[in-house]
Amino acid sequence: MNEIAPGIWHWAAPHPRIEIRVHSYYLPAERTLIDPIAPPDGLDWFAEHGPPEQILLTNRHHYRSSGEFVERFGASVGCVREGLHEFEQGEPVQPFDFGDELPGGIVVHEVGAICPDESALYMPAYRALAVADGAVRWEEGGALAFVPDFLMDQPERTKEGLREAYGRLAELDFDHLLLAHGEPFVGSGREVLRAFAASA
Repeated sequence: MNEIAPGIWHWAAPHPRIEIRVHSYYLPAERTLIDPIAPPDGLDWFAEHGPPEQILLTNRHHYRSSGEFVERFGASVGCVREGLHEFEQGEPVQPFDFGDELPGGIVVHEVGAICPDESALYMPAYRALAVADGAVRWEEGGALAFVPDFLMDQPERTKEGLREAYGRLAELDFDHLLLAHGEPFVGSGREVLRAFAASA
């Protein structure tokens, strides 16, 4: 667990199904988790630092360890409405919509392109933006990249849509870019996203 900026905690752990490290974030003041995977040492850290009350998913695929947090802490889980069809096993997921302002002043922005429920969560109080699967960072210190083409139905069209969406998001006022797949960009996130959106 690492506080990457005041009030934003980050960690990574292997995803049990896809067997790669994925990244998660916690805002203790808001008791809000973003795309949570259980840390290697378990959930006791959260009991000591203020149990989570709200879990936000940047897309439907990021339920990850949410069930463990729900069971232990009674946290609610939210996903954009377009992704609710994923949850057919009784998962307690509540919908939110693009444009909504969620508790803690977190605003939901549409990304789309790669899937209808691809979202970005803008946290103005933390000068941070969390994105889902469209942009990844494969290694620490590496550049922002697209997911592999085989994960896109129409790769070139999808990339064009993602560039357009990220260009709009880069107009927001933020410093930190929080990735679900890769180390976050701390301090330089807006410039990185703007350059990525403008790339050929």
